[in-house]
Amino acid sequence: MASNLPYAADAESPLPPAELQVLRSQYEKEGDYVGVQTKFNYAWGLIKSSSRPDQQLGVQLLSDIFKTIPERRRECLYYLALGNYKLGNYAEARRYNELLLDKEPGNLQSQSLQGLIDDKVSKEGMYGLAIAGGVAVAAGVLGGMLMRNARARR
Repeated sequence: MASNLPYAADAESPLPPAELQVLRSQYEKEGDYVGVQTKFNYAWGLIKSSSRPDQQLGVQLLSDIFKTIPERRRECLYYLALGNYKLGNYAEARRYNELLLDKEPGNLQSQSLQGLIDDKVSKEGMYGLAIAGGVAVAAGVLGGMLMRNARARR
């Protein structure tokens, strides 16, 4: 099944502020009676944003759609995964992305995003190991210095 979702790398380029403002204005204009498509479009624009608060709001709006409108869940999955990825919520990103891949194993956009998620988790894991190793070395050096000082005082 062909998909018209953008590749994950395409989502790294935010909408121009004027385009995001058009989506925001439409969303605000509809107020309490905001349509699902308007809400989805605004959430999509927010997720593409480079602003963390915008991305958080985008994920929140998509989560609302996902929970309340079952027929729109499939199209929310990719953007929920993408939004969580951009926010650094890799476990959530992976969960949503895997749900989409279960439904559409050949989805190239989702496969691309899975690669980005895996790379980021791997890099952060390596950073974590390096930091833990550095802390262990520092603790060893500090412990050695304390023991040497303790022996010298005897």
